[in-house]
Amino acid sequence: MKDKEKSDHEFEGLPSGIALSWGLGKQPQRGPKRELNIDQIVEAAVEIADKEGLATLSMSRLASSLGFTPMSLYRYIPSKDDLLLLMQEKVSDIDYPNEEVDADWREKIRQYVRMTIKVFQDHPWFSDIPITSVPLTPNQLKWVDMALRTTRNLPLNDYEKMAIVLLISGYARWCGIIMKDMTMAMQTGKRPGEISGLDYTAALKKLVTQDRYPDLYPVLMSGAYTEEYKEKNTVGDDFDFGLERILDGIEHYLLSKTKEE
Repeated sequence: MKDKEKSDHEFEGLPSGIALSWGLGKQPQRGPKRELNIDQIVEAAVEIADKEGLATLSMSRLASSLGFTPMSLYRYIPSKDDLLLLMQEKVSDIDYPNEEVDADWREKIRQYVRMTIKVFQDHPWFSDIPITSVPLTPNQLKWVDMALRTTRNLPLNDYEKMAIVLLISGYARWCGIIMKDMTMAMQTGKRPGEISGLDYTAALKKLVTQDRYPDLYPVLMSGAYTEEYKEKNTVGDDFDFGLERILDGIEHYLLSKTKEE
């Protein structure tokens, strides 16, 4: 088998959207007189989703914004699922952060989590697309590489490193979704006190009884549940607090491995 034929055979099993993300898809031989390209289509789709939400995005809506027919788009991108994948790939094209020589692994993980959260905040539709596989596209794999870089100098095997990547990526995704939802609630006119529940503290203190909610009751009465008395907050930002506890857990695991050796 010739090298070219062997190479083509190796890529045969890739789904169309994955292949397109790697530049393996073929441009259509026939198309509209005024040429389109995949980047142009994806950029337009991202712009619509950013402004109007993913629910408003259809191939017809996208084609209209570009001045073409839906069939014209399908010559370049075979399906809407492929389009969504390429949209995620597009907004994941972020440069590696400047690596600080003195930054320890904990700070590198904090940096990675902040970068991940920002994607969800900048593109609220990102989390509306279900996860269907491990990352397989170039920019998504770059994110995995960035996450693995935080473990580069740690005494862990490859399976442990990947487990930590899943842990911190999952936490970043959860934080990003919650923050995105809160931001969108604010944009629709909700007051901060409605989101935190502070506006309803008095009512909750009447409704939540000790016999029905034995563990929630004292927390609610202390003001911690709705942040009634912010000056009494001993943990600071909840998301940062959670991340620090995850980092503590990883550090404890590293110490236990050192003792075993």
